[in-house]
Amino acid sequence: MVAQLGGEVAATLSSALDRVVELAATGRIDRSGLRALRDEVDSARRAGIMGQQWARLGADVPRTRERMDLTAMLREALLQRGREIEARGLEVRQQLEQADVISDPTLLFSLLQTMLDWAFQHTVSRLDLRLDIKSWPAHARLGCAFAFVPPDEAAPLVSTRDAPEETRLSTMSWRLLQETAKVLGLVVHRLDGAGRTQLVFEFPDTVSQRLENAENLHGLEADEASLPAKQAQSLAGQRVLVLAPRREVRSMVREALRGLGVQVEIADNIDDALQACAAGLPNALVYEEAVTGDEFELLRGGLLREAPQMAFISITEGGRAFEVHNIGDRQIASVGRAAIMESLPTALLFELSRQR
Repeated sequence: MVAQLGGEVAATLSSALDRVVELAATGRIDRSGLRALRDEVDSARRAGIMGQQWARLGADVPRTRERMDLTAMLREALLQRGREIEARGLEVRQQLEQADVISDPTLLFSLLQTMLDWAFQHTVSRLDLRLDIKSWPAHARLGCAFAFVPPDEAAPLVSTRDAPEETRLSTMSWRLLQETAKVLGLVVHRLDGAGRTQLVFEFPDTVSQRLENAENLHGLEADEASLPAKQAQSLAGQRVLVLAPRREVRSMVREALRGLGVQVEIADNIDDALQACAAGLPNALVYEEAVTGDEFELLRGGLLREAPQMAFISITEGGRAFEVHNIGDRQIASVGRAAIMESLPTALLFELSRQR
């Protein structure tokens, strides 16, 4: 990250320095050259600010959790960037439904601003912003899509499934965007192809009707303490195999899934997991990261051959919340050990919903 930050700052300032040297030699600069010089200096300034923001994300600073109007916050972010949008000649199309989420207000607003920084840096077309609510689970989804290559220069997209990530888009603003989303516990999907990119943030902590109409429950604590009845009912009868050598991890997973109506089976090691699967395939496998290796990959491969839609959730030692990682052509879901009680039910709901 330090190398990338230094490279981006050096590249923009080198170009700006060339213009200044030319200005000193000729004593003249036209309007377009002055605008380019200003943009280069501003780009270097923004990269430096992003480096500071990155450092703050890594600091052990307490995060607040408040109910936020995501729709109004996004409109406010766009309003603040109105002059820049006009100066760049950008068209921004908004399709925004009402969505309230539980999040840290400062980090959430920073996420929106960084998303706009990233989009403005790369777009050569209209910027499409979409905010809606996924039906099940009821998660808010914020989408951002634009072309980064002119249509007449873009290569045709052969397959969206195999579309590689465009490295030209993975600038400092993208790295900061990824890290901010990670700290906020958001699920991030990005698809690049045919000269266009589509980015979607999914908000697991979306305020649904259960908070508005809850009876005998008051406040955010009550909302976080229970899952919607319809979601719990949809999990009834699902079999979850827990593969974890440590007793405390097994206990935390069992407690986190209590009340969801799932059948929880425990395995201490790979051999026990194989025996449990021989008796009947589970719908999901929750496993401790420490068990991964060649034997685990053999187990995973065998299970996926029998049940291609089986859900896998890794319990990691250092993670903060529920995350989805793209590794090759696979998506790996993970939950940090410290966040098992809060995030594992959400992760299980999300993973099992993808089987449908």
